[in-house]
This record gives sequence, C-alpha cells and structure tokens, in this order.
Amino acid sequence: MAAADLVPELEGQESPLLGPPDASSRDEGVVETLHHYRSRWRSIRIMYLTMFFSSLGFSIVIMSIWPYLKQVDKTADASFLGWIIAVYSIGQMIASPFFGTWSNYRPRREPLIVSTGISVAANCLYAYVHLPASHNKYYMLVARALVGFGAGNVAVVRSYIAGATSLSERTSAMANTSACQALGFILGPVFQALFTLIGEKGVTWKIIQLQLNMYTAPVLFGAALGIINIVLILVIFREHGVDDVGRPCRSINFQAEENDEVRQDNEGNIDHVAVVSTNIIFFVVLFVFAVFETIATPLSMDMYSWTRKKAVFINGLILGAIGIESVIVFLAVKIISKKTGERALLYGGLVIILIGFFVLLPWGKQLPNIQWEDIKNHSVPFVTFSESFTSFRTLETLSNNSSEATGCPVVQSWCFYTPVIHLGQYITTDILIGLGYPICNVMSYTLYSKILGPKPQGIYMGWLTASGSGARIVGPVFVSQLYTRQGPRWAFGLICGIVVLSLIFLEVVYKRLVSFSVRYGRLLEQIE
Repeated sequence: MAAADLVPELEGQESPLLGPPDASSRDEGVVETLHHYRSRWRSIRIMYLTMFFSSLGFSIVIMSIWPYLKQVDKTADASFLGWIIAVYSIGQMIASPFFGTWSNYRPRREPLIVSTGISVAANCLYAYVHLPASHNKYYMLVARALVGFGAGNVAVVRSYIAGATSLSERTSAMANTSACQALGFILGPVFQALFTLIGEKGVTWKIIQLQLNMYTAPVLFGAALGIINIVLILVIFREHGVDDVGRPCRSINFQAEENDEVRQDNEGNIDHVAVVSTNIIFFVVLFVFAVFETIATPLSMDMYSWTRKKAVFINGLILGAIGIESVIVFLAVKIISKKTGERALLYGGLVIILIGFFVLLPWGKQLPNIQWEDIKNHSVPFVTFSESFTSFRTLETLSNNSSEATGCPVVQSWCFYTPVIHLGQYITTDILIGLGYPICNVMSYTLYSKILGPKPQGIYMGWLTASGSGARIVGPVFVSQLYTRQGPRWAFGLICGIVVLSLIFLEVVYKRLVSFSVRYGRLLEQIE
C-alpha cells in the first residue's frame, strides 16, 4: 500500500509508514513518520517548482529570440539563430554532470541555489544586450549560455526525486516532474504572447538604462521567479531519501561508511546497455522537439507571411493550447502506465511523433509568398519569379502595404519551388507533437531512474540531462542550417527517418529496459 493511502488513517499521529511491523527493532532508518512523509513531499514539490522555473527560463523567450536578435544586431542571420538557441543547451550539457556530481557529495541545497542564482544574473544580462555599440549578438549568446548553465540543476532535481520516492511512487512523481518541465516549456511562449501587448518600443527607464518591452520583460519576469525559487529552497526544502519500498534511509551525503560497499555492489550490477540505450532514445526525443520548437517562428513567418509580432503572438497561443493538452496527457500517463507499462507507452509516443512530422511534409502546387524586400536588396532578376503574374501582384501588395517585409526570403532558394505548408498541417503537427513528446519524456526519465535502482543517481541523471542538452544543441543547428539551405521537405523528411530508426532500436533493446529491482528480484526479497 502506498504512503498516500495510509496518511488519512494516521492523522495527528507520529506512526510509522511503509515499514514492516518489526522494522523499528532492527534499524531506526526503515520506518517513516507522518512528519517525515509530509516534509519529504513538500521538498519534492519544491523540486517540481524548480523544474518549472528552469524550463520557463528557456521557453519564455524562444519565440521572440529571432525578432529581438534582428532588432539589436542587423548582422545576425538564421544560422546564428541556431547557435543562439543551441548555446543554452551547451551550457546545460556542461553544467549537468558537474551539478549532479556536486549533489552526490554535498547537500543539494548548495548546487540548487548557485545554479538558480546564475540563471537570474544571466536573464538580467539578456535584458541589457541592446546597450553595447556593436557585437550585440555575441552578448546575447553569452547570456543564453549562462541561462543554460544555470539550468544544469535539472540533474539535481531528477536525482533528488528518484532518491526520495519509492518504486511505486516514482512513475507518478516523474510524471509530475515532467509535467512541470513541459508546462514551463509550453507556457513560456504564452507569457511571451501576453508581453507582446507592451510592444517592441515599450518604456525606457533612463536611470538604469533599461528598455522594458516585449523582448526584455519576459526575462526580467523569469529573473523574479528565480529569486522566489531561491527563497523557497532556503526556507522549505529538506534532504530526504527512501528505498525502493518507501522506507526512509539517510541521505547519501551522510550515509555510514559501511553502506559504501553495498552501493558499489549495486552500481556494478546496473545494466549499462539499458542505461546507454535510454540515453540514446532520450536524445532523439529531445532532438525532434528542439527542431520543432526552433523552427516554429521562422516557418510560420515564411509560410504565412506573418510579421514578427504576429508570429510570436500566434505561436504562443498555439503552444498554450497544447499546454492544456499536455496536462491531460500527464494525468492519463500515470493511469495508463499501470496497465501497459512504461516501455509500451514510450514506443507509442515515438509513433505519434513520427506521424506528426510526416503530416508536416509539404505537398501540393501552391507556393509561399516571396519576401519583396529581400528581392530588391539582392537584385534578383525579374525572370526568376515573373512566370506567375499572380505571384508578382502579391509581391507588389506586400511591398506597398507592409512596413515590415514579410514572406519567404529570396535567399532561401527553395521558396521558389517548395509547396507551402498549410496552416491545417502545422496545427495538426502541433497537436501530435504535444501528445507524443510528453509521453516520451516521462517514460524515458521513469525507465531510467528504475533501471539505475537504489543508488545515488546524481551523476547518472547529469549524463541523461547532458544527453538531452546535446540534442538541444544539435537540433537547432541542424534545422537552422538544413531548413535555410534545403527547405522543410528535407528537414522534416530526415526527422521522420531518424524517428523510424529509433523505433527499430527500441525494438532491439525492448526486453532490457526493466527496473533494477525487477531484474534482480531484490524488491521481492525486501518485501518478504
């Protein structure tokens, strides 16, 4: 029986939870009191909040980075955009193993506060990248790298939750953690959409030389949330740990020396093939999501001739709607996984992602509108696009009626022969990705923590987070380069191929992705 089921019966008592009747006579560390239970779950919820704030710091500017970059530095191009987005993950990839190792040997409060403090400072730097007289794009690059470095605390959060939950609690706790992370990623653009009401000019505080507009307000909001998070960690968060059946154990930082041999024995029996396989699958899941997230704004501006402000606003609303879908998915996953298991759900999530990107492939004869300003600036011969009188009339209308050049840039040669991706295709893919990604995210983390078993998971979670960060590095760079040069057909076609290979790989390693306790029968021995 889970601890949550026992709490109502023990209200007002300090009775032991989750321990056998004679456990207290053998070891004071194998029973859980109501006070310990409540404190443990308060700390876990603080970790949920930390995860939410961390992912919000990434996504709250994701839809506005491109227009803000173009505003502060005219020399920046779409290729540099890929690096701006990828550098966040470079910082996170470097920091995750570092913070994960730190959390194994010191109180977790330390790396959590330091990492959050770095993110707060980096967000403030981002708000001031307009001040330098030149090279502004590089200052933005540094700011996003530091925000990513601070986000390395994800490894600490995951390892704490894995160590502070029993095997029966873990799927639900990991689902809640992933839900908070996904909500941060998805609701960030919603906040960004609301901040568009301030406008591109906004207001200026000359005393501190701060421009408060639709680009800087989101990061300042993120900095404020980071400060609140630090206060909550200092005041509420406490170190807790339980074994696979939910019996309290002392923190790794304070464990007796004799437990080290047991821990090393557990470490030696981990199925490292399963560990590496989960890292690979998680890499693919984060890779495809990073591709879609990166390309959303440029794709909608190219295909539908949206202005910068309109693209940021509408994409924010679309992702907000997907956020509601994701909440439902996370609630459903906790129930469905009990019947189907984590592996089957992971496979199903990848299939849904595959369908989502397949739907996004361009088809038909209608071509996107060409950006008139780029044609004038690059002196493209009239014959290139004069075969269609209708297209030329469209270009004239765009150039005469819009203060901001819109449409598919002429420097992207594929704009002249690649069919437009219809809005219905784009929204359908949004819905499918919003369904498949959260399923894969939760199941990857849950399987990984169960495969590792009853041992300190800080370092391993650091490597898994680094794997996801690597995907967020490669994904944006991959799609920004391939999309600019070859167009959406090649970009999304290759994504479909990658997901198909991942499904085949999952079939091969499927039987090895089982929990540590199930593999060795140790959970059964402990219960008996």
